[in-house]
Amino acid sequence: MFTPVRRRVRMAALALSAAAALTVGATATTGAAAAPAPAPAKQGPTSVAYVEVNNNSMRNVGKYTLANGGGNVFDVAVIFAANINYDTGAKAARLYFNENVQRVLDNAATEIRPLQQKGIKVVLSVLGNHQGAGFANFPSQQAASAFAKQLSDTVAKYGLDGIDFDDEYAEYGNNGTGQPNDSSFVHLVTALRANMPGKIISLYNIGPAASRLSYGGVDVSSSFDYAWNPYYGTWQVPGIALPKSKLSPAAVEIGRTSQSTLADLARRTVSEGYGVYLTYNLDGADRSADVSAFTRELYGSDAVYTP
Repeated sequence: MFTPVRRRVRMAALALSAAAALTVGATATTGAAAAPAPAPAKQGPTSVAYVEVNNNSMRNVGKYTLANGGGNVFDVAVIFAANINYDTGAKAARLYFNENVQRVLDNAATEIRPLQQKGIKVVLSVLGNHQGAGFANFPSQQAASAFAKQLSDTVAKYGLDGIDFDDEYAEYGNNGTGQPNDSSFVHLVTALRANMPGKIISLYNIGPAASRLSYGGVDVSSSFDYAWNPYYGTWQVPGIALPKSKLSPAAVEIGRTSQSTLADLARRTVSEGYGVYLTYNLDGADRSADVSAFTRELYGSDAVYTP
């Protein structure tokens, strides 16, 4: 039986988040990222790796290349995860980083920049945290825009490449918060896209927000760069109006999804013309056998792990 959504490692508080442009002149904690060296050309779908930074280093994403040609296996690395918390005094949503996410951001020079310099985009995922605040219950356009600014400011400050939305664990209604409404996520995504044109906005296709993409004649589907299936070990086309090139119906958990399923889902991704392949929970072990199971189908090459 497949486990819906991730098996998340719990700590006292969860946390994660988001994205920004690559520019010259990196520092450990602030915005500008070093210009990437050209990666060897790779033909095939975009590969995405979520990393549970409570336990693992973002640097692991850059340790896999293709035996044929030397290109990066992974194109997008997702920091999992920051949180949307609720400030009961101000009655407002707050972007929160647990100590592990904060460590990654503060050490961008060693955790983020090396990936960007290889041409890998680094995105911050944002997740609910049981406090009633979520992407789907902002009470006004102003409140949604204020949180969008927190997200885009984080992307700029830490030199990230984008934001990933994961509408789980919000527990809407806690702390006197409202239930999901139809306008909230539309206002949030609209404001975020305006704040960071050209950056990545991705959708982990789950929760109330994922089913509320249109309001007042505005449909934000086209604002997303990617959307993916949230159920590991399965095939499910995300229900969002995006071209196949931006969708990942395949979702796998490295180390838990069987190699035969890894290969089958990759083969189906190619044969049905989809442009993204989602992986979760890349750790620090040598996972080249698992990774090769899907790279052979996606790119016609084994994967090489370099510690």
